[in-house]
Amino acid sequence: MTTIVTHLRIRGRVQGVGYRAWFMYQAEARGLSGWVRNRVDGSVEALVAGDAERVSSLIEAAHEGPRWSRVESVDREEALEFPDAGFRVEGTI
Repeated sequence: MTTIVTHLRIRGRVQGVGYRAWFMYQAEARGLSGWVRNRVDGSVEALVAGDAERVSSLIEAAHEGPRWSRVESVDREEALEFPDAGFRVEGTI
């Protein structure tokens, strides 16, 4: 099992549609650690850590999002910061 840490920026209609709660549920269902938060520019940002296969699965799902979202892009880059155990929703920055 290879553990990776990935920083994501999701753009589109992703605020006000339950995206953060949906994302947290998806991450927890995959046993991943990290956080998700809104950005003032209208995007959603996340830091996700865990098994590479499970992180990739979450990223694939992030392109779809919950029912009322409309994801235009999911930008991904490796991260150096390793999050605490568990998954949480953080405040908007």
